[in-house]
Formats: sequence, structure tokens, C-alpha cells
Amino acid sequence: MSRRVRLGVNIDHVATVREARGTAYPDPVRAAIVALEAGADGVTAHLREDRRHISDDDIARLAAMLRERGRPLNLEMAVTSEMLDIALKHRPHAVCLVPERREERTTEGGLDVAGGHNWIAPFVEKLSQAGSRVSLFIGADPLQIEAASRTGAQVVELHTGAFCDALREGRASEAEAMLTTLREGAQQAAALGLEVHAGHGIDYETVAPIAAIPEVAELNIGHFLVGEAIFTGLAAAVREMRQRIDAARAGA
Repeated sequence: MSRRVRLGVNIDHVATVREARGTAYPDPVRAAIVALEAGADGVTAHLREDRRHISDDDIARLAAMLRERGRPLNLEMAVTSEMLDIALKHRPHAVCLVPERREERTTEGGLDVAGGHNWIAPFVEKLSQAGSRVSLFIGADPLQIEAASRTGAQVVELHTGAFCDALREGRASEAEAMLTTLREGAQQAAALGLEVHAGHGIDYETVAPIAAIPEVAELNIGHFLVGEAIFTGLAAAVREMRQRIDAARAGA
């Protein structure tokens, strides 16, 4: 299998460390540059409604830096008019629409595209008209994948968190069943003409089975890499993840 899987590095939690002290450092833009130089293909950042980590200024600086380098920014955002205005202002290469609840620690599930089609589709249209590739963050549910294909989105990002948790916790049979669901979801999405991405909860232990799914074109990984950077440095963590992704795809 020759197609290389792109690696998007999510730098949200560099900003989380910064916000814990209310200082100007560590700078997520600097982290983005380090990640790119270490082998990342692009940068992902989630501008949450409560601004708990990434800020509006971060998005402006990331967009400018990445535009200069000819590298993509993937802006994760909730489906709200405020976020739409911000995305239309900066026109990132990609926008990933995600569910968001203020009380959650992180994104806990996929977007309900089937139930929210009439609300989501206009956002997809406006973002696409502005030149952004639109991705929908969903579970590997046949109903949601089919609904995503009807919104006009070009990409789906499959939520891998439950699989990663099961594999790490030694629940082998559950993990295998979840991996089968992810594989079938990727096949369905690709057959419908959607590009397939995957993300959430991925670490060194769990990346190989996901990277080996033939239809997966991109992985977005953040929290683990920022945590691993404490011990090895961000560049080393990104290089190691890049190598594991490449090895998994080569051996698939």
C-alpha cells in the first residue's frame, strides 16, 4: 500500500498549559512550527466557544504562519454563527465541524448529522463557498455517514476514542469489534465519495490499526503528543508518531 497517511498535529493543549498560568507561553504557534519541521503535514486547532485553550489571536497567527509556509490549518469548531463568522474571516484550508458541550473535558462523541441535517448543511455550503474543505466529526455509524454525504461535506473524520480506550484497557474483543466498525465505516464513506480522516485518543499503542485502514487519508492527533513532549520533546514525539504511521501503512 503506497498512499501516505497525512498527520495533522493538534496543538490545543499547548495553549491549555499556557492558560493554566495566564502567561504568553508556551506559544501554540511555536509548537505548530516545531511539529511541521518534525514531519507533520498540517496543524489542527479547536477554537472552543469558552476559549478554554486556543484563542482568537492564536487562530489569526496560525492562519498567517501556515499561509506563509503553504501548509494547511484545520480549524475545529462548533456549528454556531459566531464560529462561522470566524472561519469565514480566516478562510482556513479545512474546517472540521464538531459537537461541543461546555461541561465536557473533550469532545465526547460524534456530530449528529442525521438529526441536524437542516442545521448543518447550510454551514457546509457557506464554508465550501469560502474555499474551505469541510469535514464532519462523526461516529462510524452507517446512518451518520450516509447523512454526512448528503450535506455536501467533502470529508468525514471518524471518532476513534472508544476503540483506543478499549485497546489500551485490554478489552481485546471490544476493541476488535470497534475496529471492524471503523473499517466498515471507512469503506462506506469512501464508497460515497467522502475522504476519510480519523482522530481522538490515538497514541503510540493504538495508532497502527487505524493507520492501516486503507481508506484513511489523514490522522489528527494532539493530546498524546503534547503529553509525550514533556518527556521527549515535541519534535521527537511527532517524528516517532510519523514513523509508526508510515510503518503501519507499509505493512498493511
